[in-house]
Amino acid sequence: MKAIFDDISKKSSKIVTNAYSTSFSLGIRFLDKELRNSIYAIYGFVRFADEIVDSFHDFKREDLLTRFRKDAFIAIEDGISLNPILNSFQLTVNKYGIPFDLIETFLDSMAMDISQKGHDQESYEKYILGSAEVVGLMCLKVFVNGDNQKYESLKPSAMKLGAAFQKINFLRDLNADFNGLGRVYFPNINVNRFSEQTKDRIEKEIESDFHEGYMGIKQLPKSSRFGVYVAYVYYARLLKKIKKTPANCVLEKRIRIPNERKLVLFLGSYIKHCLNLI
Repeated sequence: MKAIFDDISKKSSKIVTNAYSTSFSLGIRFLDKELRNSIYAIYGFVRFADEIVDSFHDFKREDLLTRFRKDAFIAIEDGISLNPILNSFQLTVNKYGIPFDLIETFLDSMAMDISQKGHDQESYEKYILGSAEVVGLMCLKVFVNGDNQKYESLKPSAMKLGAAFQKINFLRDLNADFNGLGRVYFPNINVNRFSEQTKDRIEKEIESDFHEGYMGIKQLPKSSRFGVYVAYVYYARLLKKIKKTPANCVLEKRIRIPNERKLVLFLGSYIKHCLNLI
């Protein structure tokens, strides 16, 4: 029965999510049960595409990404794929009507990572759109569960929140991206002369995105509001820790939130949720 294979596919996406991101996995657990598999599916799809461009340096990454793109749209059209991650993803795309242009825009940004090592303002904004903002919109399609009016009204906030998360990742991974992959995502900066002034400017940009994103969180349906808020709280604390870290130290180590501190954050978020203080 296909239902068995679909169930295996959903579990595969969950395994991928749990293996790559403990923080994101915890956030998903606070979503309503009926939404979780679909968000796992989106994360699994996004994660696999990201792995192609970030990790498979001994293989023909461009060919692999092209094949992954083609297989994804075939899966969506056919309603099935023998790749369990793509099968899980197509179930979500078809159930919630995720627009194809969001998927294309995301994959276009992944393709940029294969050959592009730096960005000007225009390419940076294009990359953020594809790698983060449209992923936020894919998730929003699930969160509003067919309410197109709600989707349209929350689109700007979802995009800003996705952008904020991504930019924090860029700051946190500045050393790994530059020394490990030879990439610099922030436009027109010299990593070897990364200053407090530059760091402060980037942090203010993120804070602006965060503010707009938070306004949208408060308007999400109850079924998704708390889970998204948990992710927001985690990234807000990560940004706070980065802000307290000198610019030269950001280049030397990856800033982390210890697991025990994450638990405290999640418990505090739950109390606020129960008291309707979000």
